[in-house]
Amino acid sequence: MAVFEGSEKRLEVEFWHGAATPADGLRSLSRAHLDELLDLAACKIISGRSCPALDAYVLSESSLFVYPSLWVLKTCGTTGLLRSVGRLLEMTGRLGMRPRRVRYSRASFLYPKDQPPPHSSFAEESAVLQKHFGCLGDGGSAYVLGDYCRGMQWHVFAAEDPGSRLKGGAAIGTTIELCLTGLDRRAAAKFFRDDAFVSPSWTTKSTGIADLLNGSEIDDYVFEPCGYSMNGLKGSGFITVHVTPEEACSYASVEFS
Repeated sequence: MAVFEGSEKRLEVEFWHGAATPADGLRSLSRAHLDELLDLAACKIISGRSCPALDAYVLSESSLFVYPSLWVLKTCGTTGLLRSVGRLLEMTGRLGMRPRRVRYSRASFLYPKDQPPPHSSFAEESAVLQKHFGCLGDGGSAYVLGDYCRGMQWHVFAAEDPGSRLKGGAAIGTTIELCLTGLDRRAAAKFFRDDAFVSPSWTTKSTGIADLLNGSEIDDYVFEPCGYSMNGLKGSGFITVHVTPEEACSYASVEFS
């Protein structure tokens, strides 16, 4: 029986701008640069939207958000998100940018043995992150939250330049993430491309997802044969929703930033 790992790896890196950094910072990276980074992570761009504050991309495995100073990459399945970090830092270094803070997070994997290195374990992931961001503060801290005997755990690695708090706040003020497993079969059935399928926009509206952030510009996609991704942009913030509807591995995530 085929299964899909819906649980997402999430990397958020905020950068300092240097004297020679273009005003649009990370947004000055070309589509070829983005494609190269995503190839390293084992995913690709399906569609994109832009607004004055940021660029947002629906990926074959989740989403990418690019601000002038902030990079937010979420990937699911058996992607190798952390394989792209070294090249990202090379590209940003050429723009005169350096990391200000980083946060990597993920829930427990439903199928951990299917994950490629360096995602085989949280210890391995943390070692890679310390290699790239150990220059920040005390080298970073790794935490595992939650009771192993009572369900999923939340894994977090965080590091920050100690001067960050003195020189201004983060590009995004608040992030709220909700992750769910064991989805109701009737609700999950709406995210299949079956005989009843109409369009991604119909799926977004009929499920109530369109009402989660009223007035947002929505970019949505329903995969073949099933699966759903959506980015919504509003002002300087975003919402992103991802659904893996198969009963054997059902998963959904909602993030507001």
